[in-house]
Amino acid sequence: MPALLANVLIPSLFVLIWATGFIAARFVAPHAQPLPFVALRVIGVALVLGAIALALRARWPRTRAGWRDAMVAGVLMQGCYIVGVFWAIHRGLPAGIAALVGSLQPLATAMLAGPVLGEAVSLRRWCGIGLGFLGAGLVLAPKIGAADPAGIPPVALAACAGAVAAITLGTLWQKRTGADADLLATATLQFVGACGVAVPLALLSGDGLAVPPLLPVWLGMAWSVLVSSVAGILLLLVLIRRGAVAGVSALLFLVPPVSATMAYLMFGEALTGLQVAGMAVAAIGVAVANRG
Repeated sequence: MPALLANVLIPSLFVLIWATGFIAARFVAPHAQPLPFVALRVIGVALVLGAIALALRARWPRTRAGWRDAMVAGVLMQGCYIVGVFWAIHRGLPAGIAALVGSLQPLATAMLAGPVLGEAVSLRRWCGIGLGFLGAGLVLAPKIGAADPAGIPPVALAACAGAVAAITLGTLWQKRTGADADLLATATLQFVGACGVAVPLALLSGDGLAVPPLLPVWLGMAWSVLVSSVAGILLLLVLIRRGAVAGVSALLFLVPPVSATMAYLMFGEALTGLQVAGMAVAAIGVAVANRG
């Protein structure tokens, strides 16, 4: 039973938690501005993870470069990415579409791994990358700029694509600089770095760090901090230590359809038949590219 939990149930729970991150953004979108919400979220995650890291005596970087590298990765992977996704959903990008665009990040990372990291990219992986982007095109192209309620606002889509570019660059930076770092300490420092992006943006926007005292906002905040971020990171640490992280890679392609299903049930965000087919093609592409 412990092996089953590590290899099947926990990876599935991790992917489900990841999928709900897009739903949380959609849940709070009608009630709060994205920049102050994200700023408070990353502050909260940094504080909670910091307390856990201190309690568990995490191994902090021994050099200034180690602290700097983790925070630079956090600026891109947590700050720019979360801000971009929340802003895009607030501006009308459907949660399922945002999840689909987010799912292209492993494909973009694999595509850039050759020139940036010197890693060989196999023919199978190139085929998966091609399928993934083809499927995304089938989902996005018919609805970009469409006037109907299910249309995809181009500016929101661009913001989400920029968020994916940021997390891709952050992932490559982390691979180059933080391979031997303590993961809990690194995650904490990443969210400290994210504060350096989200807080100034919130202040410059004129919204400050205040969010409306509404129940949906604080429910969304609690879920985003304690479940999407903290619980997700701790689950990932458990999976890595038990050698079951491959189970997550095998299930990552399920994030967009899971998010799209939840968005349909909760918010009525429907997909056309062509979009569903495109999402299936994209899922196959991500699965092929991530295999092994």
